[in-house]
Amino acid sequence: MTGEQPNNPLHGITLKTIVTELVERRGWEDLASRIDIRCFKVDPSINSALKFLRRTEWARKKVERLYLDDLRRRG
Repeated sequence: MTGEQPNNPLHGITLKTIVTELVERRGWEDLASRIDIRCFKVDPSINSALKFLRRTEWARKKVERLYLDDLRRRG
């Protein structure tokens, strides 16, 4: 196995990049209204969001889905 993932649209994109771009485009308030997690609502920061998302698969999947939806709309 070579480690390549040609069918994975998120391949090579870090979680930090995903969260940072979503915050820049949408802001914390919009993210909190779309994905109901505390780290987006109470004293939000990139680091707190990353810590939570790395431990919580369901939340990470929602964030990744929102990011991909944004990419499709822009593209």
